[in-house]
Amino acid sequence: MRTIRTSTQVQPQSTSHILMVRPVQFGFNEQTAGSNEFQDRDFANESRHLAQEQALQEFEQMTSQLTAAGVELVVYDDTASPYTPDSIFPNNWVSFHQSGKVVLYPMMAPNRRAERRMEIIEDLSKSFHVEEIIDLTHFENEGKYLEGTGSMVLDRRYKIAYACLSPRTHPDVLDAFAEATGYEIVKFEASDENDVPVYHTNVLMCVGDVFAVICLEAIKDPDQRHQVRSILEETDKYIIEITLEQVRQFAGNMLMVRNKKDEKMLVMSTSAYESLTPQQIDALDDYASLVHADLSMIEGNGGGSARCMMAEVHLPLK
Repeated sequence: MRTIRTSTQVQPQSTSHILMVRPVQFGFNEQTAGSNEFQDRDFANESRHLAQEQALQEFEQMTSQLTAAGVELVVYDDTASPYTPDSIFPNNWVSFHQSGKVVLYPMMAPNRRAERRMEIIEDLSKSFHVEEIIDLTHFENEGKYLEGTGSMVLDRRYKIAYACLSPRTHPDVLDAFAEATGYEIVKFEASDENDVPVYHTNVLMCVGDVFAVICLEAIKDPDQRHQVRSILEETDKYIIEITLEQVRQFAGNMLMVRNKKDEKMLVMSTSAYESLTPQQIDALDDYASLVHADLSMIEGNGGGSARCMMAEVHLPLK
């Protein structure tokens, strides 16, 4: 029997409050390269100083664009110690929910675990209501990981979490997340042209309020592909398919945000934008204004892009 899914309505899909972390020691992370095919090893030869300098320029350009567009950014500086080369991607260690819940996640690379900073949550709690902190980090002791809204793409309106399984996305932690938050988990397997598992779900799909960008060809199992498509359709999403080659250009790594005027924007990198066809651009432009920034150093060195740099603060304002 077909499940009829209804929107919770109380939870908007997007927010104008975005947390970002300004990098201090950005660089190629050897601890993540083994499971992240998007890290370009050519960048490993860049000097750490050059990588940091260019990544900081890209970060400042992106934050300037978002601020000018009316997005309400909360920007924290990374700390020089401990060494956290991927701190620019805060969406992997924390997520914030309209219920007032904050979730902390278990991460695969030891040097990424130091990115978790309780003082950031304490500072946010001055302006936002924090009801409960759900700490899933104990799963690291069992070698089981779930890297936040990298591992999961959340449909907040319908409380559905899409997740492609990988070394960084374990079903046991997904179950724990579901139990703590009430989300329905849609699990599937996805891989690239060489059958290498896609490391994070958010590089192959983006869910907006009434649209979804997704690389269905990455889901090789026809039953799983049909299930994902069906659930997207049941939740009234207009599906815009992208190719594996576009995924390589981070076209799946987008995030819909809002500004203070409640206008919707779809944020992505310039690489992602330039990989889109005119037809895809026209389709997306019907749903949100397209905003893009050059993130070539961040993408090549870090293996993540615009979406990974933004942690949405859906907590209720005090």
